[in-house]
Amino acid sequence: MYAIIKTGGKQYKVQEGDVVTVEKLTAAEGSTVTFEEVLALSNDTGFKAGSPYVDGASVEAKVIGHGKGKKITVFKFKAKKDYRKKQGHRQPYTRLQITKISG
Repeated sequence: MYAIIKTGGKQYKVQEGDVVTVEKLTAAEGSTVTFEEVLALSNDTGFKAGSPYVDGASVEAKVIGHGKGKKITVFKFKAKKDYRKKQGHRQPYTRLQITKISG
């Protein structure tokens, strides 16, 4: 059984027991998050695709923790113009463990 959910502008294929890294959520560690935006659902009875979402389907996940990803270096320059700009960025994320898929 698997589901395709949408969160943070991205889509994730998840199964029960999976650990997924998603864009940062405002939930506390140890709390439960429910995703209602289920785009597709596959189980024993078959495959359901939503338009845009599957009615009555939901995915529950437990928040394992929050963190920051690896540092990304952004370097801009223009040739022959003595223009250089260096920036860094670390994207925040939330780790989830999928506990239940219903629908």
